[in-house]
Amino acid sequence: MQKIFSKWVQRYFSNEEALLLFLLLFVSGLIIWHLGGALIPVFAGLILAFMMQGGVNRLKSVGLGHKTAVATMFIAFSGFVVAMFLFILPAVWTQLVNLFNELPGMVTKLQQVLMLLPQSYPELVSAEQIRNLIGTAAAELSQLGQWLLSFSLSSLTGVLTALIYFVLVPILVLFFLLDGDRLIAGWTAFLPKKREMMDQVWNEMDAQLANYIRGKAIEILIVGVATFISFALLGINYAALLGLLVGLSVLIPYIGAAVVTVPVALIAFFQWGWSDQFLYLMLAYTIIQAIDGNVIVPLLFSEAVNLHPVSIIVAVLVFGTLWGFWGVFFAIPLATLVKSIVTAWPTADDLPPPDAG
Repeated sequence: MQKIFSKWVQRYFSNEEALLLFLLLFVSGLIIWHLGGALIPVFAGLILAFMMQGGVNRLKSVGLGHKTAVATMFIAFSGFVVAMFLFILPAVWTQLVNLFNELPGMVTKLQQVLMLLPQSYPELVSAEQIRNLIGTAAAELSQLGQWLLSFSLSSLTGVLTALIYFVLVPILVLFFLLDGDRLIAGWTAFLPKKREMMDQVWNEMDAQLANYIRGKAIEILIVGVATFISFALLGINYAALLGLLVGLSVLIPYIGAAVVTVPVALIAFFQWGWSDQFLYLMLAYTIIQAIDGNVIVPLLFSEAVNLHPVSIIVAVLVFGTLWGFWGVFFAIPLATLVKSIVTAWPTADDLPPPDAG
């Protein structure tokens, strides 16, 4: 066993650059694991800077200077964020509170529908089982509704954290956009001058990460707005809330679309029952999902991530368990990072032969 392990180490860690990269990844993982919460503003600033960098580059290509392009993008993005907080988020929050206020009535209606099942299929389900299921669901939903109604930023810790993020994140974004090249040069100054493997992994991940973050932001906006407009025209309640949920569902490939279908179908059913309006809405929702998967995604993600769907689902589950929302958001880039490292990792067979004599 020791001999096998020694051969494995010699094969994959005989290259100095590979060993250095392994140590860097290990140390970075420890830092993120232990200080991830404190570094959230930095990660948020990096994400927003990646999103805005494409716009900065386009403005520079039409003749604007670097500082002018950064200032223009920063002001435009700040205006968008302010509009979100003033108009969109309050409407979504109001609809969310109203939805949870109406949940007891929805549960009662669902119970009436489910109680018909024992009459039609007595060999599969009993009336007692249906009553227990409905009782459990009603209790859970009632507790969740009370939590939402009582939730506020009244705690001092929550207010201070929000204020720190509100001030610190924009400052970090501005500095990342203005001095990104200088910061990268400073962070990589201690690395060896000759680092083909690291440069290969970095260049691939830089392109993939920038493409993914900007693409996902645009995809969320397109899908969310299209869903809201379609649902509002069809007259369903909570159109803004459902539009936000459907837009955010694209963050989780495959799983998100399946999960968000449940509240869309249930709210439509509670409002209209098995009617033509219900079928029209579900048809519109299906068309939006089909356009997203077959048109929007191929257009936005021109440099498609060559990962098997099983690999993507496993990455979402693993990184989501480790880092919650951000793990889910970065599951595909992190899986791509792992694949890039595995592909670029040199072995003893790749090393040049030693010089003779």
